[in-house]
Amino acid sequence: MSDVTFDFQRRVADENSTSSRRSRSPSDRTSAAASAFERASGAHLWDVEGRRYIDYVGSWGPMVAGHTHPQVVEAVQAAAARALSFGAPTAAEVEMAELLCRLVPSLDLVRLVSSGTEATMTAIRLARGFTGRSLFVKFEGCYHGHADALLVKAGSGALTFGHPSSAGVPAETAALTQVLDYNDAAQVAALFERRGAEIAGVIVEPVAGNMNLVLPAPGFLETLREQCTRHGAVLIFDEVMTGFRVALGGAQARFGIRPDLTTLGKVIGGGLPVAAVGGRRDIMEKIAPLGPVYQAGTLSGNPVALAAGLATLRLVDTPGFQSRIEATTRSLVEGLAAAARDARVAFSAQSIGSMFGLYFRDAPPTRFSEVMQCDVQRFNRFFRSMLAQGIYLAPSAYEAGFVSSAHDAGDVAQTLAAAREAFRQAA
Repeated sequence: MSDVTFDFQRRVADENSTSSRRSRSPSDRTSAAASAFERASGAHLWDVEGRRYIDYVGSWGPMVAGHTHPQVVEAVQAAAARALSFGAPTAAEVEMAELLCRLVPSLDLVRLVSSGTEATMTAIRLARGFTGRSLFVKFEGCYHGHADALLVKAGSGALTFGHPSSAGVPAETAALTQVLDYNDAAQVAALFERRGAEIAGVIVEPVAGNMNLVLPAPGFLETLREQCTRHGAVLIFDEVMTGFRVALGGAQARFGIRPDLTTLGKVIGGGLPVAAVGGRRDIMEKIAPLGPVYQAGTLSGNPVALAAGLATLRLVDTPGFQSRIEATTRSLVEGLAAAARDARVAFSAQSIGSMFGLYFRDAPPTRFSEVMQCDVQRFNRFFRSMLAQGIYLAPSAYEAGFVSSAHDAGDVAQTLAAAREAFRQAA
């Protein structure tokens, strides 16, 4: 993701004509885009030239407690002093699994892996092994990692660069993935009516965050649960992004929907590579060595990464953490919407938990086709202006933003002051 980030920064910062670029001084170019980040603390980043930025990317979600939180750093240092890797079970793995099962309502058993892609790939293999079926359902604009079966009309970086699918994915593999419109409950019901006996499972971001932030429409998640139950398919909530962001128990706790399997990542690693798949006992017991569905990983459950994740989750699990960070996020998006209205710019914003979406259109989108109606060129001008003023937003019109517990009223006030100037330029 970081390679995507800086390449996109350079593209949006340098999309003017060649003659215009040549007329700039080196200092002008520096102000247009960060060259590379060097260090981070709390809600802030510093680039290699010493410029400070208020960070609303948060390493694409994991840094819910802010960067280099003292308790997280201390835990990582202590774990690294003991060992970098064992290749064998550790007490930290058990502690993480027990904590996840306590915090997330639907988890009976958990398998730790090293990335969100591994988690979703394992969940799909597990659902197919459990049901004996092959067809899978995903939704246009949702991104679930870069496994072949999931790079079909995907979001995130694939969408940013205009390639929502990927070269190298065999047509035979893509044919086993049925893509529907996010938030279209009738379309889901119709597909299950036709092909329910073939469908192994449905994977969904319960709150979409990879085609910007798109909230589930009333009844949409309920329809997924109803149809999967009726036809014996496995419902997978991809909560790699939403887990511990939209609520302590994830989107499933917030919306009261119990999936069969859940994938988690980002926050549970606190900035280091940890992810997990968990869910119903009867399904999870199909994973080897208990069952025939194979999964393994040399560095899965790495002790240093688990130390960071456990320390982060302990912070998230403190009273008032979620309500405070949600209030900060709400004040940010409400202030941005007010600034846009004052500038008479077509703009809307919304948030859930500590995730937010910014859209250069009159109302927040409800599906992929509406996301594609946003004014990307106006977003690019807004992004460049904010970056030049020391505000680091996701450098794509198709990504959600994130607030950390380290962001305070001063950070929000500085962001809104910059936004008023950026909206003036965007207009």
